[in-house]
Amino acid sequence: MSMATKAGSMNVTLGSRLSTIRSRRVVIEKTITSADIIITDGKISNILPWGKSRGSQLEQLLDVGELVVMAGIIDPHVHVNEPGRTAWEGYRTATQSAAAGGITTIVDMPLNSLPPTTTVSNFHTKLQAARGQCYVDVAFWGGVIPHNQVELIPMLQAGVAGFKCFLINSGVPEFPHVRLMDLHSAMSELQGTRSVLLFHAELEDTKSVPVTGDPTQYEMFLTSRPDHMEVAAVEMVADLCLQYKVRCHIVHLSSALSLPIIRKAKKAGAPITVETTHHYLTLSAENIPPGATYYKCCPPVRGHSNKEALWNAILQGNIDMVVSDHSPCTPDLKHLQDGDFQKAWGGISSLQFGLSLFWTSARIRGFSLPDVSRLMSSNPAKLCSLEGRKGVIKIGCDADLVIWDPDSEFQVQEKNIHHKNKLTPYLGFLLWGEVVATVIQGTLVYHKGKHVLQPTGELILIRTVDSPEPDAPYY
Repeated sequence: MSMATKAGSMNVTLGSRLSTIRSRRVVIEKTITSADIIITDGKISNILPWGKSRGSQLEQLLDVGELVVMAGIIDPHVHVNEPGRTAWEGYRTATQSAAAGGITTIVDMPLNSLPPTTTVSNFHTKLQAARGQCYVDVAFWGGVIPHNQVELIPMLQAGVAGFKCFLINSGVPEFPHVRLMDLHSAMSELQGTRSVLLFHAELEDTKSVPVTGDPTQYEMFLTSRPDHMEVAAVEMVADLCLQYKVRCHIVHLSSALSLPIIRKAKKAGAPITVETTHHYLTLSAENIPPGATYYKCCPPVRGHSNKEALWNAILQGNIDMVVSDHSPCTPDLKHLQDGDFQKAWGGISSLQFGLSLFWTSARIRGFSLPDVSRLMSSNPAKLCSLEGRKGVIKIGCDADLVIWDPDSEFQVQEKNIHHKNKLTPYLGFLLWGEVVATVIQGTLVYHKGKHVLQPTGELILIRTVDSPEPDAPYY
């Protein structure tokens, strides 16, 4: 079947406020069905059998034929870096990249921007920077650093979705890592809220022998961040989660050796969740060339057998979601000329290609389209307290949808990358699952490489604590 036939008519224009989206393959919970999705005022107002739309429902009909319609991807781990380090990325380019990847909501991390989102005042500064620039919806994490516990409840009242902390050096001086006493203070503050505390789970390896050797060899960097740093940190988080019963979330899990701790904590009743990333599921340490510092991230990409163990953990339900951890920088910070892994900035750019990266490997491992939606849409929505509004195709939810072809293969080329900096280990990769169009709150914002002219994304303020109306404005 040709692409044109497979895609149906698709004759509406960018920026259209759609009334109906029709497809032979709509992912609704655990099923794939033929349906007409009816949209009113940006919300899903009805779901009808295929072809049953009538009257005004046909005014702005988008018939996508055999293309898959799925709840829009929610990526809760994105470093936008604006304000302050906008040369690395920014709201305009980050959200254009997201829209091109079928992502309808991102949640911005609190660090790498200047100032970091560690006070209410700093949060207002970030909201002002983002206003009028976003092509997709954007929510925000706050940050926990030493001695800012008095800011946590006010930040929740102002609309952050929860908080991120580091148990090891974050890489930027304005976002210092926390110690055990800081965590006790923060978790005491968060008890009784619906908030969540996110952990970069690595602890300093105080007993290790200094690593020496050729810094252009990836093996040297990998040796400097051994599994047991991550295992020790996950064990600490699991114990605190059980003690305080505050929702805890392990970001970018890389080491499969941590999984028994997570299984045990969940079984004991800890409200703990865990994510892994596209790079840990796609890349392997054995295949990283010397000096290829664009592969560097923290925790590191580990070996092939570890990658397969992570895939098995997803199949078994021990990993709850898959995210990008999009952490870009300017090329000079990657030390490309000398290829020094120790000096290079640790972060991988993948925001635009997350759905395709995941599907390329998942499709040959027995995952279904509903599995993809659960791992990349509905479970992330729950993490960010957006369930009931986003992450599923359901009456009353936002009409946030990705329209894509899981049977289409394409090559990652620099000319098609919307990230501000095009440096990524995925250049040249052949991926399955091409995003054709993205719809946010009923508006067609992306179609075949083109974006709507004016950004219309919403800045989402999330309520996870009962409070009076905050001073922060609603945008």
